[in-house]
Amino acid sequence: MVAFLRLALRRVAMMPVMILGIALLVFVVMQFSPADPAYNALGDSASPAARAAFAEAHGLNDPLPVRYFSFLGQLLRGDLGVTVPPSQPVVDRILTAFPLTLQLTLLGLALAIVLALVLGVTSAMYRDRWPDQVFRVLSMAGIALPSFWLGVLLIQQFALNTPLFPTGGYVNPADSFTGWLRSLALPAISLALPVAASLARLIRTSMVTELDRDYVRTARGSGLPPFLIIRSVLRNALVTPLTVLGVKVGYLLSGAVVIEAIFDLPGMGKLILEGVSGGDVALVQGTVLTIAIAFLVVNVVVDLLYLLVNPRIRTV
Repeated sequence: MVAFLRLALRRVAMMPVMILGIALLVFVVMQFSPADPAYNALGDSASPAARAAFAEAHGLNDPLPVRYFSFLGQLLRGDLGVTVPPSQPVVDRILTAFPLTLQLTLLGLALAIVLALVLGVTSAMYRDRWPDQVFRVLSMAGIALPSFWLGVLLIQQFALNTPLFPTGGYVNPADSFTGWLRSLALPAISLALPVAASLARLIRTSMVTELDRDYVRTARGSGLPPFLIIRSVLRNALVTPLTVLGVKVGYLLSGAVVIEAIFDLPGMGKLILEGVSGGDVALVQGTVLTIAIAFLVVNVVVDLLYLLVNPRIRTV
């Protein structure tokens, strides 16, 4: 336990340093944006003198390091700036949009994990037989299938041809849980299937490796029930897939941005598109930074879970 706490504290202590690096990367990249904050804030009818005064008042003429430390100061205060007129705090826009993206990501993750476990374990149990062969073909197709293209196909089949689900839009779960589930079903499936196919292949490979170990043969020879053997094998086999779970969650977060645009969901993807199309540097900067930090937090949590389920690494 002491070793686990020491490694956990080490991971958590690195988070501020990584957040500073993320903030620097996002800030520098956004400085190459062709958008003019003064033009976006004042409009195309503003005079050159008014734009120059705006730039001077908001520090746009300061050197890049000065602007970066000013940006960090605002970030530490929880201030990500304001959007172009009509002016709204970027933080308020993100607090409204991020919960939807988080809901979609978690729903897609839950669906992906369930599908991966069912397919991976079944394939390993029927190794080199027809269920395993079918799974291999389906998994390769799932990995190669782009989530945005799958989303379009799902809309065509299950929203237009057979109107089981809406083509887009979002229903608040407080208003209708069934409506909320129907509004996120197709987007979640679009995100989950490629991730499920990739995780299922890892689970299948890990399960096959564990099933060939001596302790499994000993357990079978001792007459242990099959479900107890599978439970023990699965516990050991999930260590390897857990190492890539953080990356998969990052894929779900980034994929949700695109899927939200396809299904017209008012999440972080809509904010990014709005900021890019409107030249709103503060909005794009704030949303990208929020998604990057969320990805970092998820990876730290996955690292801690990996330390918890794999005691051998605590000695490294």
